[in-house]
Amino acid sequence: MTGPQDARGPRAVEKFLRPRSVAIVGISQRPGSAGQVILQSLKLNNFKGDIHLVGRSSEPIGGRPVLKNADELPQGIDLAVFTLPAAGVREAMEACARRKVGSAMVFAAGFAETGDNETQDAVTNTARAAGLAVVGPNCLGVTNNVDGMTLHMLFAREALRGVTGGVAFVGQSGGLLGHFQRATDGRGIPLTYVVSTGNEAGLESTDFLEFLVDDRSTRVIALYSEQIRRPTEFLAALRRARAAGKPVVLMQAGRSAKARRSAQSHTGALIGDFATMQTQVEDAGAIVVSSMDEMMDLVEILVRFPTPPTKGPGILTASGAYVGLTNDFAEEVGLELPEIEPATLKKVSEVLPAYGNYGNPLDVTAGFSPDSLPMVVKALIDDPNVGMLFISFPISYAAVVKAFNKGMADSPKPKVMVALGDTWQLAPDIMQAAGESTAVFSRSSDRMLRAITLYTRYGRLLARPRTGASPEPIKGLPKLGKGTQPEWLGKKVLAAAGIPVPDGDLARTPGEAAAVAQRIGYPVVLKAQAAALSHKTEAGGVMLNLTDEAALRAAWDTLTTNVKRAAPGVTLDGILVERMSPKGIELMVGAKRDPDWGTVLLLGLGGIWVEALGDVQLLPVSADQDQIVEALHKLRSAKLLAGVRGAPPADTEAVVKAVMAIGRLMQTMPELTEIDVNPLMVHGKGHGVTALDALIVAG
Repeated sequence: MTGPQDARGPRAVEKFLRPRSVAIVGISQRPGSAGQVILQSLKLNNFKGDIHLVGRSSEPIGGRPVLKNADELPQGIDLAVFTLPAAGVREAMEACARRKVGSAMVFAAGFAETGDNETQDAVTNTARAAGLAVVGPNCLGVTNNVDGMTLHMLFAREALRGVTGGVAFVGQSGGLLGHFQRATDGRGIPLTYVVSTGNEAGLESTDFLEFLVDDRSTRVIALYSEQIRRPTEFLAALRRARAAGKPVVLMQAGRSAKARRSAQSHTGALIGDFATMQTQVEDAGAIVVSSMDEMMDLVEILVRFPTPPTKGPGILTASGAYVGLTNDFAEEVGLELPEIEPATLKKVSEVLPAYGNYGNPLDVTAGFSPDSLPMVVKALIDDPNVGMLFISFPISYAAVVKAFNKGMADSPKPKVMVALGDTWQLAPDIMQAAGESTAVFSRSSDRMLRAITLYTRYGRLLARPRTGASPEPIKGLPKLGKGTQPEWLGKKVLAAAGIPVPDGDLARTPGEAAAVAQRIGYPVVLKAQAAALSHKTEAGGVMLNLTDEAALRAAWDTLTTNVKRAAPGVTLDGILVERMSPKGIELMVGAKRDPDWGTVLLLGLGGIWVEALGDVQLLPVSADQDQIVEALHKLRSAKLLAGVRGAPPADTEAVVKAVMAIGRLMQTMPELTEIDVNPLMVHGKGHGVTALDALIVAG
């Protein structure tokens, strides 16, 4: 008995990728038509299963009879390839559902990507109810170099067979996948599968990811997506891939508003918050790339060296200028260049000119001897601080490449070799020596340094310990209602979690306010309190630096008058009286629970600058101390925390504790949907932090 559960998942993918019988629905006599191309592909690939044709031709095609409609097909065909226009897809899908077809690939465009969601939904619902797995619509085809089959609407090509240890590409853009496929061919990278998923009305990237995690032939999985429709399942599949030691490289459209509009018109995708998605998928184990160059460079390195290092590269060059430029570039992209051991530098200094630039990058200068290169390369790659080798060199002779190859031959560490000179043609013997090398070969240092940055960052992610233990619930929390909480109540939540808040209390009369101020000491601040008054300052509901009771009582009258004028329908809970906090650096920390992607933490420059500059970093909700410190260092404003112009260094340890406390709140209180502490005043080292404002939203 088949049903919706059969329309997705690894078993459905296998039926699509490895069909035992195929029907071409919509074939015609016209040479070069999509149906004819598919039939030719099946012949070229020596398909052994049954082939059935459905079309309007009254004459046989290729010696095979042509059925008038899909209802005449035998039951249980594994794959139907739809080569008919969009107008005929719905009726044909209904017939295939009745004939219990296992999967269908739909080339036709003109569905959700053009706004016709109704027809696409109807086709999807029909197929899913019958357990029929759909690829497309608006897709270009599939290549399977493991089992030997290519089914592409534009060309017939014989697939390879038995490819192992390669990369599989799955993506919503057939054109982009064509670029990647050609690039792998040009670089000699083994390719297992290429699957164009189009609008993903049925099978999605998540289904193919689940299949590929367990596919023994695939070493690296590369995905291009415009919408990930089932984030929970996708993240689970990424975690399985990570546990299996199988890298996943993801290119996701939608970083900009313009890209989101483009993606919606392309595949009907509704893209969510890109930063939230990126934070969660990287935490689950994916590597997110932002360009086609990064995709291909990283894929090539991962196919050759699937286990990334945790330490940065040792860099070898022959240019003092390149040393300086590389240091600048590494700082810009966040690439860590390890210190070379003194013993290593002593070794290389014995065979290199005395005026060499001995560090990392290591400059052998123009006066090097090719005979010295094997020893220099071996010393550099064997250095215990070096995670991999990166050679960026002007190569004019094959002997130089052979010297590099000899020096790195015995090391299992990853290796990349760049021949400088852009597109200047290298001699055949140089290219032959490069082809024999254990190193990935390239012509662009900048591209490879970007790829190595992602590669080593991925290595550190894999090495990070993951406890998986859930934090203990926090005791002493106040009872919260639904919606936005008033500041005074939000601060009680923060205080219970261990985040310092200013000394103070809620007052309902000027007399109560004066008593609170007397207890905590002047100067004080007054803040109007109501859940509906989240923008207190704009309503004139904040009075600062009140130094005595007379000033407090006058400010009380002014504040209440301001709020009545600005928000006449709001009833105040009271007015919060707090001791003025010492000055410091204003940060913003918080958390957001996304309904699709889950919870992320936010950390950035606070006060008015968070909106003006957007200097924020996102973290997974379970971020540990090292992750939070790393995020702090990535802020453009990080130098402020170190102390500038005589200011003391900030208490970053207290910031880390506050961020982890917010993560604990979000993990143990599922009713919370958002926490916003802005500003979190960070005092000098050893003097902690103070949450000056708090916005908490409960669902």
